Amino acid sequence: MKVVIQVVKEGSVKVEGKLLNEIAKGYVLLVGFKPSDNEEITGKIASKIAKLRLFEDENGKTNLSLKDVNGEILSISQFTLYGDVRKGNRPSFINSLEGSKSSELYDLFNSELEKLGFKVKRGQFGAKMDIKLINEGPFTLIIDSEELYG
Repeated sequence: MKVVIQVVKEGSVKVEGKLLNEIAKGYVLLVGFKPSDNEEITGKIASKIAKLRLFEDENGKTNLSLKDVNGEILSISQFTLYGDVRKGNRPSFINSLEGSKSSELYDLFNSELEKLGFKVKRGQFGAKMDIKLINEGPFTLIIDSEELYG
């Protein structure tokens, strides 16, 4: 599982030109899965994200969590995070988890974040979306389950 975390001042998602969801201060999460991902991994990654301190305190140190700043989450499914460009010029997505299982894990991941007390707004799984955001910092992290948990 890979999650790109972007600290934002605001973010929104449109599908077919219509606003689907928007957030103020918080995280825009780009979320992708590989075939070996499972429910345990999604729970661990959700828990990790919940504990991260990516917002600055009054001294300019990244000591504040998303809960500390009353932030929101805009979660966007993105199978292209596992795109492979080692061969040729067109990416292969053979390392991305197939749609129905990926959709299940995506829903579970968002539900886990909600159980942890976060307001989670979502994109539309499998849809072509227009994502708009204003990065703060910019501050962007990539969490990879293989790097964290082997």
